Amino acid sequence: MDLDMNGLKVIITAGAAGIGLETARAFRAEGAEVVVCDLDPQAVASVADELPGVHAALCDVTDRAAVSAFIEDAIKRMGGLDVLVNNAGNAGPTAGVEDVTPEDWDRCLEVCLTGQFNCTRVAVPYLRESSNPSIVNLSSAAGRHGFAMRTPYAAAKWGVIGFTKSLSIELGTDGIRVNAILPGIVAGDRQRRVMEAKAQQKGVSVKDIETEAFSYTSIKDYVTQQQIADQILFITSARGRTISGQAISVCGDIKMLA
Repeated sequence: MDLDMNGLKVIITAGAAGIGLETARAFRAEGAEVVVCDLDPQAVASVADELPGVHAALCDVTDRAAVSAFIEDAIKRMGGLDVLVNNAGNAGPTAGVEDVTPEDWDRCLEVCLTGQFNCTRVAVPYLRESSNPSIVNLSSAAGRHGFAMRTPYAAAKWGVIGFTKSLSIELGTDGIRVNAILPGIVAGDRQRRVMEAKAQQKGVSVKDIETEAFSYTSIKDYVTQQQIADQILFITSARGRTISGQAISVCGDIKMLA
């Protein structure tokens, strides 16, 4: 399928690793121009080798001055903006609510939710000038089902869906589409660390945690980063021009989270 993305101008936060990097790779394969940011200096430095032609910069999405500088520089490099992918997030603590520190709570919401606000408020005036403008916010299955012992993360991801739906209404008259992606159990280091932390909390094996997690899904398999990237590409292409205000699950039909 030709998504006709040649020359599309894309910004991806946390785009030097994981889902963000895979999404950058997918956009580049379709001929898009891509600029990414990340917190990890080593990951940022590796992007030039991983994806020639993709510019990467250090930026903490919770730092409003840094966000403004990053986005404005990216737009100057590309000559405009068509797509903002708010991918930056963190897993937050794995603990009972009484053991979650206020600092960990604040940091999780600051990165996963407020970081999306910080980027969006700067990007919107530029997106209004695009002929195919789109925002994609990364939420989670935890933003639909909740997640015991992961309350900061779940609260932030529920907030992302509310932010997304509200923006879709607010920006619809400008032709800006806004959608959220809700990944399920995604293969990768972050998911492994979450399962290890939960196994330690419960005093069981990681295999037990994995088995329980998949007992609540119809498709007993991990979601891949490429599947997430593929979904993002479709809804930001011209073929997705009437898709907005949606919380789109890529989760193997999760019924609940363990």
